Amino acid sequence: MSFRTIVITNKSKISYKNHFLVVKKENDEKYVHLSEIDTIIVDSILVSISAYLLKEISDHKINIIFCDEKHNPFGELFSFYSKHNTSKKIKEQLKWKKAEKDHIWKKIIENKITNQALLLKQIHSKKHILVTSYIKDVKNGDKTNREGHAAKVYFNELFGKNFSRNLDNDINAALNYGYAV
Repeated sequence: MSFRTIVITNKSKISYKNHFLVVKKENDEKYVHLSEIDTIIVDSILVSISAYLLKEISDHKINIIFCDEKHNPFGELFSFYSKHNTSKKIKEQLKWKKAEKDHIWKKIIENKITNQALLLKQIHSKKHILVTSYIKDVKNGDKTNREGHAAKVYFNELFGKNFSRNLDNDINAALNYGYAV
């Protein structure tokens, strides 16, 4: 059963050998059995990776995420057929009608706002009451933009009134990383 997340942050060469991920640095070599790995994060643009390892990662259904020089994820590798019914599920989702998609989006937004309210409550912010009140007003497809209203209150409460998602700062870099993953 896979349970490890491997994060590679330095210049290195990664390859495959006898069911192991091999990470080679200057005077160091580490081995991790592929069966133990759930996710690999390549957080350096100075990593060289073998095509054979990529094939084995795909065969073993291991997630691999690649980050840029600012440590933001820019891509990932995943198998076309990671589950026995992947193609079937994709075909079914493509057939969904707009009303179904809008209803699912409503549920996603309701859950997102609920989680924001719970965090605000956990940090003893009274704003959790206001954020919670937005949940009942979420319409299919979030036509009333409750997600945006909740996010404004949530981020202002966490990071202050001058916070903006458009700023180039550490907070937004961390948020962008989280959203990308």
